[in-house]
Amino acid sequence: MGSLVPESVPDVVTDPRSGRLHHVEIWVRDLAASRETLGWLFQELGYTAGESWPQGTSYVGAHDYIVIESGPDVLAGAHRRRAPGMNHLAFVAGSRTRVDELTAAAVDRGFTLLFTDAHPHAGGPDHYASYLEDDAGFEIEMVADDAGHSDEGAPSASV
Repeated sequence: MGSLVPESVPDVVTDPRSGRLHHVEIWVRDLAASRETLGWLFQELGYTAGESWPQGTSYVGAHDYIVIESGPDVLAGAHRRRAPGMNHLAFVAGSRTRVDELTAAAVDRGFTLLFTDAHPHAGGPDHYASYLEDDAGFEIEMVADDAGHSDEGAPSASV
């Protein structure tokens, strides 16, 4: 399978902000637990904790923000990432070394490393990433940005 990223952007895009992700809202059953896992990871990936209220917290990035929210409208039951709907969020995490460091720290905080038999190349031989799942079933992919990074021989974290 070739690259999923197009080589060029169509000329029809006249506003550079058009089509850019504005925000993601994640509804959770246990807000405190999600702040400790997802919230921690978002901050490690460069997001800053923003507004907080009894049912939620926002995490602000350079061009977007993520909300973790709980409340009476959240249905009972666990998140099922393999059901129709969103499967996971993927973030550029920096170098391969940084992906490995974050993976080890996330596992220490209760995340489960997915696809261990193929880690860190579960997305293919040219895709260096870790796939993590929190206790609530939310999957986060952390992708190495190999452009401009030269730690090709960095060992993978023992997780």
